[in-house]
Amino acid sequence: MCIKSNRHITILGGGPAGLAIGYYAKKSQLPFTIYEANKRVGGNCVTLQHDKFLYDSGAHRFHDKDPRVTEEIKQLLGEDLRKINSPSQIFHSGKYIDFPLSPLNLIRNIGADKTLRAGFDFVSSKLRSHKNGSFENYALGAYGKTIANDFLLNYSRKLWGISCKNLSPAVAGKRLEGLNLKTFLLEAISGQKVKTEHLDGSFYYPKMGYGTIVDKLADYCGEGNIKKNAGVTKVFHDHDKIKGVEINGKTQIATEELVSTLPVTLFLRMMDPKPPQKILDLVNSIQFRSLILVGLFLDKETVTPNATVYFPESKYAFTRIIEPRNRSVHMSPQGKTSLIAEIPCQNEDEVWNLKDGELIERITNQLCGIKWIKEREILGSTVYRVHYAYPVLEKGFEQKIEPIMGYLKRFKNLKISGRSGIFKYTHMHDMIGFGHTIIEEYLANYEEKAAAMVSPG
Repeated sequence: MCIKSNRHITILGGGPAGLAIGYYAKKSQLPFTIYEANKRVGGNCVTLQHDKFLYDSGAHRFHDKDPRVTEEIKQLLGEDLRKINSPSQIFHSGKYIDFPLSPLNLIRNIGADKTLRAGFDFVSSKLRSHKNGSFENYALGAYGKTIANDFLLNYSRKLWGISCKNLSPAVAGKRLEGLNLKTFLLEAISGQKVKTEHLDGSFYYPKMGYGTIVDKLADYCGEGNIKKNAGVTKVFHDHDKIKGVEINGKTQIATEELVSTLPVTLFLRMMDPKPPQKILDLVNSIQFRSLILVGLFLDKETVTPNATVYFPESKYAFTRIIEPRNRSVHMSPQGKTSLIAEIPCQNEDEVWNLKDGELIERITNQLCGIKWIKEREILGSTVYRVHYAYPVLEKGFEQKIEPIMGYLKRFKNLKISGRSGIFKYTHMHDMIGFGHTIIEEYLANYEEKAAAMVSPG
């Protein structure tokens, strides 16, 4: 039974999560409007241009983790979506080390003495308890002190801006699963093939940049269903339902069904009436990490063969560097390349407020220092700032998020999606999957109500 509903879906935010909801709503013939504060859609997943160079707003890759979503994106992009095999590495003490950590490669690069010390630490870590629930203890338990300190803890402190003692193990995702006896033996016996599969260097990437995915989603949604330069400034409710939203501080729009993909902190602070103080106190205790991208556009063909290179050492201002042409050769003119350095920071902190010229000079000096580039090779440069790049998953963050989400669930016509909306470190395939699930829930609810209306008695 195909059920059509006249209940309009208001979607806040035109990033991947919001566009995915609109995409599946359009496929299901459900009415919707997306409100996006910026002049373009895409949120933090856009492809930018500098002269004839293209680069993404981060080290984005599309992983084949959900076959249903992968097939949807393949159909949407067609031949523009390519399978790429370009593993990532860590740059440490002037050497390249595979990431996720690969046992044989690690041994070759850190030397015999350090390997023995790391091996002793690794075995010792299995005999100790690491149960206090922090990322530090999780990393020490997984890898031992030597490896954890050099490659994980220093990097994580730079990325998240807080002590690893205060970070949740959830920040690791599934990336700390490679350094174990099984992987070591498989690599020793089977060599490069197993090593490459373990490193997960295979992913999908669009010909003209990652932003192509959100552009195609937006095209399918239709221009008339997307309102740009339409920032939400208030969310009105009666403690049971969301009654409407205010756009740009002046226009009020009534809502029937509402999905917010906005940062949950922003959404709650805009609610009118205000949420209970205990909820606002929790909101004020969680934080997001911002990101500055510094791009250098180069008159040379290539710098490294890697999709991404990580820099755990604190002497470097950046956490990782992307070379866009290693995802797609179309990201740079022929014979040229570019490097995009990621600098995590807090919104409005000292780093965030540095002038563009200071940031470019700092990155240029450090890349010249490791002999990746020469200053005369630089054709141009740029700086791009990203708000709400990552939710900071502090130790015990679940105890804060659970009551916040519990409060939002009281509103019968409200759903939450998106990385910043649900405060979870998710990826593009997750966002699209969430969109599909949300629309399925609407359809199931409409069918249930329709069946109830025709049931006798």
